[in-house]
Amino acid sequence: MSTENRASLLRIATAGSVDDGKSTLVGRLLHDTKNILVDQLDAIERVSQSRGLDAADLALLTDGLRAEREQGITIDVAYRYFATPARSFILADCPGHVQYTRNTVTGASTADALIVLVDITHGIMEQTRRHLAVGALLGVPHLIVAVNKIDLLPDAEEAFRELSGQLHELADDLGVLDLRIIPVSALRGDNVVEASQDTPWYDGPSLLSWLENLPDSSELTQAERFALPVQCVIRPQAAALSPEFVDYRGYAGQIASGSVAVGDKVAVQPAGRTTTVERIDVAGAPAEYAVAGQSVTLTLADQIDITRGDLIAEPAGAPSGTKSVEAVVCWLDDEKPLREGQRVLLKHTTRVVRGIVGSLDGRLNLENLAAESVESFELNDIGRVTVRVAEPLFTTAYTQSHALGSFLLIDPQSGRTQAAGMVQDDSVNTPGVLGNLRADAGEWAI
Repeated sequence: MSTENRASLLRIATAGSVDDGKSTLVGRLLHDTKNILVDQLDAIERVSQSRGLDAADLALLTDGLRAEREQGITIDVAYRYFATPARSFILADCPGHVQYTRNTVTGASTADALIVLVDITHGIMEQTRRHLAVGALLGVPHLIVAVNKIDLLPDAEEAFRELSGQLHELADDLGVLDLRIIPVSALRGDNVVEASQDTPWYDGPSLLSWLENLPDSSELTQAERFALPVQCVIRPQAAALSPEFVDYRGYAGQIASGSVAVGDKVAVQPAGRTTTVERIDVAGAPAEYAVAGQSVTLTLADQIDITRGDLIAEPAGAPSGTKSVEAVVCWLDDEKPLREGQRVLLKHTTRVVRGIVGSLDGRLNLENLAAESVESFELNDIGRVTVRVAEPLFTTAYTQSHALGSFLLIDPQSGRTQAAGMVQDDSVNTPGVLGNLRADAGEWAI
C-alpha cells in the first residue's frame, strides 16, 4: 500500500451482542495506541476502584451517557477519534441491544470497515446475524469479526476454528465478499494492537495492523461515475456590484461520486439535457477539477432550468427517472409498523418526494436466513419493499453507487426517520440473500 493511502482517514464502527466487549475493545485501542490523556485514565481508574475492580475498566472511555454508565451498556453511538503514525481513525462504537439497532445502522452507514464482536464462549447470536446482515445491506467495504474473550477458554484454538467456519458460512449466505476473522482478548489486549504471544496458532496480523493497511472508500467513490445532486441554486447578491457575477448562476452541492473538471460534458436530470462545465468553485475560489466528497458550485455553458433535487451527472450511464423503487430496507420505527398502502416521504440525495408502499416483498428471518411473507415490518426487520413515488427519482443499484442507491423513508406526519433503504436492481448480479430478497413459497430467490 502506498504512503498516501496509509496516511488517509479510515472510518470504522463496532457492533455485536450485549456484553461481547465492544466498549472494552475500543478502550483498549485508545489505551494501547496512547490516545488517552493522563487525567482521563486517572478518572477511569478511580471509578473502577470504587466498583471494586482490580484494573481500569476501559469501557468507561466510550460509555459517556449517565444511563450507560449506570446500566453498564452502550445506548447511543459513541464517536472517538484517534491516530497512529500510519493513519487517522474515526470510530463509532455502536450499541448491542436489539432495540438500539437503528443506532447501529447510523454508525455503520458511513463506515469503511465494520468490526463485529463475537463472544467465543457464546458463539453466533441473533445480533451477530443482524449486524453482519446490516453490514452486507449497507455495503460496508470491509467486515471484520473480532472473536473476543479467547482468554476464557483453555483450548481457544479449537473453538476459534469451529466458530470461524460457521462465520464464513454465514458470510457466504449474506453475500459478504470481504471477511476477516481475528481472535482477540479486549481485556488483556491480545491481538488488538500488538500480536499476542499466547496465540501461536494464529499467524495473522493484529486488529490495528489490519485496520492500518485497509484502503478507505474514498478511492472507490472517486473511481465511480461523476454525480452531483443539486442542493441549491446560487445567484449571488454581488452581481449588482461586480460585473463578474452579473450572469452568474451556480449549482451547489456535494459531489456524491466520481470527479469533474472544467470542460467536461455532463447530463442534467430531469431536464434530459447535455451541457459543458464552464466553471468550478471550491470554497469560493475557482478550481480546475473536484472529486467526490468536496462541496462545489458548478456553472454550466447552457441555460437550463435546474432546481434543488436535480442531478448533474456523467452522460454515460446517467440514471433515468423512475417512479417505482424496489429496495431492501431496515425498518427503524418503534412506534408504527410498515404496511402496504402506507404513505411515506422518500428522501433520495437532496430530493424529498411523496410515496406510497406498493408491496412488502419479503422479510429476512435472521435465524435461518429464509424468506417470510409478512403483512408488516416491525422494528429492526430487514426486508424488501416496492415504493411508488409521485415524482421521478434518478437512482442506481446500491451496489453500483452508494450515494445514488440509498434513501430514507420518513413519516409524513411526525417527520421521524422510519427506514434506511438500498435500491435493488434485479439485472445486477448481487451475491447473497440480500441481493434478490423476495419471498417465494417460503424460499429465497437467490
